[in-house]
Amino acid sequence: MNKLVICNRCIMDTTIEDIWFDENGVCKFCYIHDEMDKTHPLGTEGLVKFNSIISMIKENGKNKKYDCIVGVSGGRDSTYTLLTAAKSGLRPLAVHFDNGWNSKIAVENIQKATTKLNVDLHTIVADWEEMKALQRAFLKASVPDADVPTDYAIYSVLFETALQEDIKFVLNGHSFRTEGTSPISWTYMDGKYINDVLSKYGEIRKIKSFPILSMSRLLYITLIKKVKELRLMEFIDYKKKDVDKILEKELEWKYYGGHHHENTYTEFFQSYLLPRKFNIDKRKTELSALVRSDQIKREDALKEIHITEYAFNNEVVDYAISKLGFTKFEFEEIYNLPIQSFNDFKSYFSVIKALKQPIKLACNLHILPKIFYLKYAK
Repeated sequence: MNKLVICNRCIMDTTIEDIWFDENGVCKFCYIHDEMDKTHPLGTEGLVKFNSIISMIKENGKNKKYDCIVGVSGGRDSTYTLLTAAKSGLRPLAVHFDNGWNSKIAVENIQKATTKLNVDLHTIVADWEEMKALQRAFLKASVPDADVPTDYAIYSVLFETALQEDIKFVLNGHSFRTEGTSPISWTYMDGKYINDVLSKYGEIRKIKSFPILSMSRLLYITLIKKVKELRLMEFIDYKKKDVDKILEKELEWKYYGGHHHENTYTEFFQSYLLPRKFNIDKRKTELSALVRSDQIKREDALKEIHITEYAFNNEVVDYAISKLGFTKFEFEEIYNLPIQSFNDFKSYFSVIKALKQPIKLACNLHILPKIFYLKYAK
């Protein structure tokens, strides 16, 4: 067994297939963070850029009912993005994708936020049988990307809604300073990959109740119709503990107990299946991001990872297995299947790598988020 190597700056390590280190033992993901820091400054320069983005959105949205879209899940990041947009004088349309796994807390958080901020809410509800078939297919495929059907559906829904409503800006709540960058070997998603998994392992072959964007459709929306994704949180000194207090005070928001645990399936997958079957602990990306942005100490992050096992709720695990229609024996068989990756399926990954220069240009022109080039094409 190869010795575990840990980054000398953060806590990302060689359990990640696509990691590399420089001569000082600093990892690829620290380099991505530093590149993002250059183009997403904080302080006075960051405030100038933030205000410039807000002005651009307002100018483009004149005489329209909405000037931007904010995807909302009931979680911290999306709720604070909605609050920030509203406080900045924007007129957002809140869009929620319901995949059938919302926690009660998440639903209440969404309702409170949109009501208190007087923001319209548009909810797309997935047909449960279709969503179940998609999630079952990814579990049978034995890949670590089994939560990407929801992630990509959210992405697709936001862009399709923007197109339908003639809105040019989709605000994403992600911040590299608090969430980091997920390794490709842990999380890869594109429409071709999702459809190939469905075709090989799904009980159905076509999803009708929500979109799964093809590359051509995505390029049409972003390049021809000029719909852009923007990440406001990356120009703000965004600290989790401070944000939680603000959301609790202003929107009566409640925490749901874990990173992205506002969705019950994500809680099951991230806290139980990923660390135990795939040896993937997603706390590493978040804690590493917080270390790089000086929100926690590296030794404390290491202590949390190596002393504290990723806790899971047995009731949530049993509920998820039952809701997906598996017997415990069937799920045990799936759990013990040999591990595969997106490389075992059709995807756009080779095309993305081949188009890295056009993608870099699109990122520099703010058509795509810069993280897209740094993560997938560089």
